[in-house]
Amino acid sequence: MATEPIDLEAAGICVGPDGSAIGMPQLCADWMPNQIFWLLIALIAIYFVLSRIALPRIATVLAERQGTITNDIAAAEDLKQKAVEAEEAYNKALADARTEAHKIIAQNKAEMQAQLDKAIAKADAEIAAKTAESEKAISDIRASAVESVEAVAKDTAGAIVAAVGGQADDAAINAAVDAQMKG
Repeated sequence: MATEPIDLEAAGICVGPDGSAIGMPQLCADWMPNQIFWLLIALIAIYFVLSRIALPRIATVLAERQGTITNDIAAAEDLKQKAVEAEEAYNKALADARTEAHKIIAQNKAEMQAQLDKAIAKADAEIAAKTAESEKAISDIRASAVESVEAVAKDTAGAIVAAVGGQADDAAINAAVDAQMKG
């Protein structure tokens, strides 16, 4: 297969006798208008693809992203407000619980004081009863002691009179001891 010779005039000064480019074809002044034409066609095609397809999609994504960010910020503000309200409710509930606890403590103290007062009153009554019993027993012992002292005094007086050599009259001894006992 034989190659046809290249018309050098049609190819211009940028093509060598064997058909290959001389130097860089992009820098060849003869080919510049053709390159500029195709560059403009490529740029216009890129502009239409970008403006009609890519940029609207990018704008949509950016708008959605901005909307999502705005919604998330609004939701965060709502959650923050709810958290503040929840904290206030918690603090109120805590204060109410403390107040209720103080009321319960005061009520229990009052109940315990009432029970203590009851127990003290009961103990006082028991002590008063035992004191009355003790005083009765003491008075019985005193009475018994006075009788015993009186009996001992009569016996002693009779023994003294008999020891001195006299005859003891029981009526006289009883009268003398009774008189001394009365004061």
